[in-house]
Amino acid sequence: MAKRRKVTKASKRRLALFGTISVAMIVYFFTMLSVYVIRIYNLKEEEAALKENLVTLQAKEKSLKTQIEKLKDKDYLAKYARENYQYSKSGELVFQMEEEKEVKEKKPKKINIDTNYILAIGGFIILLLFIHWFRKK
Repeated sequence: MAKRRKVTKASKRRLALFGTISVAMIVYFFTMLSVYVIRIYNLKEEEAALKENLVTLQAKEKSLKTQIEKLKDKDYLAKYARENYQYSKSGELVFQMEEEKEVKEKKPKKINIDTNYILAIGGFIILLLFIHWFRKK
């Protein structure tokens, strides 16, 4: 049979120290990874909302440019002033009607998790690992 090696207290302490540091670093890296994943998710949601907003703004720009071209015509300008600013020809009656309000823009969903919370959770997990390790002894 093979000889059994004797494990000294110094090697146990060294193993405990390096094991603890290794576990702490692993927990830290996983918490940082989760923070970056959440940030990437939020940025992708924001990007999608901004792209949608860009499309609506481009359509609005196009309609405003056509409106500018139309307003250069004097007949259209007079009609536009009568419709929107209650100007009237002599003998005309002006009736005012309420307009529907515009629909509010959609805001992207965001996961609001602060980095400090994730680091606190990681620290709590390390603390639980220490407690478990000391209870085993």
